[in-house]
Amino acid sequence: MKFLPAEDMKAYLDEADRRHVLPMFYLELVSGLRKGELVALLWSDLDIENQTISVSKQATRDENGNIAITRPKTETSVRLVSIPQKAVKLLQQEHSKHPDNPYMFPSTRTGEMYYPDSIVTLHKRILKSAGLNYINFHSLRHTFATAALQNGVDVKTVSSMLGHYDAGFTLRTYTHATRQKQEQAAEKMGNFMDKVM
Repeated sequence: MKFLPAEDMKAYLDEADRRHVLPMFYLELVSGLRKGELVALLWSDLDIENQTISVSKQATRDENGNIAITRPKTETSVRLVSIPQKAVKLLQQEHSKHPDNPYMFPSTRTGEMYYPDSIVTLHKRILKSAGLNYINFHSLRHTFATAALQNGVDVKTVSSMLGHYDAGFTLRTYTHATRQKQEQAAEKMGNFMDKVM
């Protein structure tokens, strides 16, 4: 499993900012949304006061290859995702650039919804311009989950934010991140027991 290392995040986000797409990619790194969920977001999906994004739809390709907006496949994928205040501010700044457009991230070329493949291409260009190693777009989802777990967010919360069916799946998928937390826990318990004995 690949992810964007913490030391590369600033260069990645600086390049996204240079390309005028910082809010979209910042949101991706703090929420781990699927690409189809990200592009389908409407301005009305943001609750500024409660700092949440409502994820209830996704852009997918139908059998003819056309983009269609559908409900996510599973009920657990329909969710409210809490986001940091900085993300809310960036989204408000983004919205002020196109206040009459319902899409949170309208395409700079068409003004309509970005195609999921278009943001994948944009992601590749950001990595290349920033001089970073290639990782696929889905790896940004892994980056969010790994960073959240390594920074002490519990696995059940990460699981619900990702829209996973159960925390066990999240735990199995992100063993590398939880392994580090287990090592820290073992060290803390060892220190505690040393004081007791």
